[in-house]
Amino acid sequence: MKSWIYLSIAILFELAGTTCTKLSNGFTNLSYSVLMLICYGCSISLLTIAVKGINLNIAYAVWSGLGTALIAIIGVVFFKESLNPSKIVFILWIILGVVGLNLTSK
Repeated sequence: MKSWIYLSIAILFELAGTTCTKLSNGFTNLSYSVLMLICYGCSISLLTIAVKGINLNIAYAVWSGLGTALIAIIGVVFFKESLNPSKIVFILWIILGVVGLNLTSK
C-alpha cells in the first residue's frame, strides 16, 4: 500500500514537472526551468521507491499512462489546448490500458 502512495505522489510531481515544462517557455524562464528539473527528479526518485513494492511494468504504466491522461486534461483546462472527440477516445484508451494492466496483474 505504501508503494502506491509513493507512486501517486510521483505522478503528482510528474504533472507538476510537465506543467513547468510548458511554463518554462523553452528554458527561457529560469525559475520554471529549475522547478521542472526538481519536480522530475522527485518524480523519478519516488517512482524508484515505488517499484520496490509494485512490479516495474505496472508502476511505469500507471505513472506514464495516468500522467499522460491527466496532463492532457491540464492542457485543455489551464492552457486552452484543443480537445476533440478522437482525443477524448484515445485518452480513455490510455486509462483503460492502465486499468487493464492492473486487473490482469493480480
